[in-house]
Amino acid sequence: MNQRGLLTAEQFSEQKFDLPDGGRWVELVDGELVTLHPPDVAHGTTLLNLSKALADCLQQNPEGYACFELGLIVARNPDTVRCPPVSFFIQGDRFAETDKAVTDMRPALVAEIPSTNDRRRDLGRRIKAYLEWGIELVWVIDPIEKEVYVYQRGRPSKKLSEHKMLYGCSLLGNSILPEFKIRISALFVEPDWWRS
Repeated sequence: MNQRGLLTAEQFSEQKFDLPDGGRWVELVDGELVTLHPPDVAHGTTLLNLSKALADCLQQNPEGYACFELGLIVARNPDTVRCPPVSFFIQGDRFAETDKAVTDMRPALVAEIPSTNDRRRDLGRRIKAYLEWGIELVWVIDPIEKEVYVYQRGRPSKKLSEHKMLYGCSLLGNSILPEFKIRISALFVEPDWWRS
């Protein structure tokens, strides 16, 4: 801890797995631990569908890789570590960030799934931190409203309803996941095997 009693990102990384539930729903915000509610079933369904779509895309074009719940050091002094459901990297050595608890390497894309009240309440601050830190593209996949919001720094956000498609490029057309596309409604459908 520093002189003000706040944790650094490095201290958070060292202590994370000793926290309840292995620190799974804990983030560091301005040097203080913040525990989020565990995500709900809709969150899990959405993440499962997004993960499958990413895997299908990467089989066609294996550029980049995804990390799940990786701590991103988005601010220093005091430190803030956010753990989005998905971070997608296209820079650096392939899979270099996979086994880390936290990183200061910037992904090209993050996906947030605001399925609980605390995740929804703090969403604006999270998006702002990602964009100011230099993440090119932020997807907010809303399982409650069944919509996706696309954010990019310096551009107006874009709302996509269920009948639209989500593509793996930025609002400026920069390709992050060239082969990626999924109908928004498909992100929220429970798989057949899930129900049986």
